[in-house]
Amino acid sequence: MPMRDRSKLPLRPVAPVWAMMAGLALLSACKQPPASRIDADAAAAARGLSAMETVGCGACHEIPGLDWPKGRTAPSLVGFDDIGPIAGQLANTPANLAAFVRNAPAAKPGSLMPAMPLSESEARDVAAYLYRIDDD
Repeated sequence: MPMRDRSKLPLRPVAPVWAMMAGLALLSACKQPPASRIDADAAAAARGLSAMETVGCGACHEIPGLDWPKGRTAPSLVGFDDIGPIAGQLANTPANLAAFVRNAPAAKPGSLMPAMPLSESEARDVAAYLYRIDDD
């Protein structure tokens, strides 16, 4: 049987196949984030909303559960939950969130949010409230 001249055969693109396989491998390694990782205590959350009202968090933030004021100079907290980093940078854990709401410049240098007059306990309660926002 005579050999065919391979120089005249069409070339098959190999790179797209490898790129597709690499993409599928990366996608299979990703996990969907859980609906909610933090189960915050309802009583602590109620105290947290009260603390937020007392220290005036609503002057800058729009906060579910506070009818007035509806601040617009800082990010809205509508839809806040435990998915995604805090202030775009900090791992979203109850301890980090409590530290951030109590003293944002210390937790994330350069933050425009001022330190708030909250005790450690009140800051944990505020974090509990924020984690419960999307649990309804």
